[in-house]
This record gives sequence, C-alpha cells and structure tokens, in this order.
Amino acid sequence: MDIAYASNGSAVGGFGAFIPLIIMFLIFYLILIKPISQANRIKARKKDAQKNIETGPSFDRDILFSNHKGEHKKRIEKRQTTLLKKVHFLKDFLKDDEKIILITAGCSPTSILEQFFTGWIFLYLKRSLFVFTNKRIFHIPTKQDYSYRNSIAQILYPDCTSIRIKGRTLVFKYKNGKNEKFLFIASKEKKKIKALLQTISFAGTSSKNQKRIHLCPRCTSELEEEEYICLNCHLEFKDKDEAKKISIIYPGGGYFYTRHPFLGVSDAIVETILLVYVIVSLIDVINGVEGSGAVLCIFAIILVFEKLITVYHSNHFIKEYIPKEKEIKAIA
Repeated sequence: MDIAYASNGSAVGGFGAFIPLIIMFLIFYLILIKPISQANRIKARKKDAQKNIETGPSFDRDILFSNHKGEHKKRIEKRQTTLLKKVHFLKDFLKDDEKIILITAGCSPTSILEQFFTGWIFLYLKRSLFVFTNKRIFHIPTKQDYSYRNSIAQILYPDCTSIRIKGRTLVFKYKNGKNEKFLFIASKEKKKIKALLQTISFAGTSSKNQKRIHLCPRCTSELEEEEYICLNCHLEFKDKDEAKKISIIYPGGGYFYTRHPFLGVSDAIVETILLVYVIVSLIDVINGVEGSGAVLCIFAIILVFEKLITVYHSNHFIKEYIPKEKEIKAIA
C-alpha cells in the first residue's frame, strides 16, 4: 500500500510541475496568438468583401457614398457597402451604361387586410431592398436578413408620371393611371431619395404595361403578368392554383408552398386544433349530444375562415414570382 501511495503521489507531483507552463501558454495564446488570428480573419473578410464589391455591379461612387448635399460621408459609405454585398447578383441585370446610385430598405406593397391579419409580422414578411440606378429602380423582395430570394422587379422611370417620398412611404404614379405604395422606407435614406428624385427624368420610351414589372432571375427578361413561366428560358414559378389547392388540403400548406415556414408551422398548429374540434363536434352530433350542432358550425366556420386567410396570403406571396427551383444562377 505504501508503494502505491508513493507512486501516485509522485505522479501528481510530476504533473503539478507542468501547471505553471500550461498557465503561461494559455496566457500567451489569449494575449498574442488569438488576437492575431482574429485580426487576420477580419482582414481576410474585409479583403473578400472588397473583392466582391469590385467584381459586383457597377455603381457611381461619388453619388452612392454621399449624403443629400453631395458630401462624402464615411458612415454612408459603410452602410451602402453593406447593402451592395446583398445585391451582388445585380451585375447580371445592369445594362452596360447603368450604375447604382442608391440602395435602401423598405417593404413591398401591403394591403390593409394583410397588415390586419398578420400584424407587425408583415414588416418581416414583406422586407425588400430598393436599388436606384440612373435608368430605373429595382424592387427586390428579400428574406428577413435582406438576402436574395430569387425574386426581382423593375420600375422604369419613363413608366412613371411621378415618384415621391411621403413620410416613410415611396409613392409611384404610373402612366397607366395606377398608383403603388412601398411602406417603411429606411429613414436613413429619406433625404437622399428626395434629392435624387429631383434629378430624375421621366422622359423616354415606356414599357407596354407602364408599371412595375417582374424579371426572370435566370435570364433577366421581363415576365408576363399572371404567366408563371418565363417565356424566354422556361423557368417555372409557383402559381396561384397550386397555392390554393395546397392551402385547402394541408394545414399551413400555402405558407410552406410560398417558403414561409414560420407562418406555415403556426398556421398548421391552429388548423390542426380547429380540425380536431370539428371532428369531435361531428362525433357528438352523430351521438345526439345536445348543442353539438351549434358548436360544430362555429368551429367549421372558423376553420374555413382560417383557410381563406391562408389562400389570401399565399396568393399575395405568389405575386412576387417565386421560382420552383431554390438555387438559380443568372445566365444573362
């Protein structure tokens, strides 16, 4: 026993001699090696970001990085550079003599009913980027982090009779007599937008529809309204009939179909609970339980109403022309 104890004690004592060295190494790593490593990673990310900007869409540096008075501001350059990374794909859509002059954020057109039934969540569901160029404005519906959803539309200046910013709402009046409003435009760019709109000319050749036109994310050609296939490259988009059918058959189906999983899960839970109540009430009606008929009618009406809301929302999402394919590379 004494030999074993002595042996263990010796082992512990030998290990203890290395503790100061281990502590010194950890201190050395935390003070010198880790910060250097982090600095190198940050430097590499900045280099990659700069490379993406240089190889990305063309932009007018003097206008893009200046305020409404034409003065260059570092904070504006930082924000616009961040937004430029989000629209790197636009290089395939811009014409040879076209340059980006401003990027801002806001929301796609949203009806009163949509706002009422979704509440504040519509601010995330309808997030968009707006890219002003010297020839047109790109409207880009995005995900919550402003990343590209393979959905893009354009508004040609010659298609408009006026464009103005009212509060935080960007209002377009088209030459076809219709108006369109984009809500919650970022306040950081309000003054700059006002200044730019004073310099924009609405002269030129209008499109045949004279309004906002969606573009194919693969071949960049204009899409026909209510046609859910690109007539040029034959890229297929999700359509209203399929959205309606899936919304009616499956709980939350319309939201999943239009790639809104959070809403899909929430709606599926609600519809499933209502469906269970309808089935239970139906069984009570069959068994002759008093008052069960009225209960069945109430839950059935609520379930139908819930389904109608899902169909309504999914139809609005479909208007953004969602490709059936998730990964798309432009071939323009």
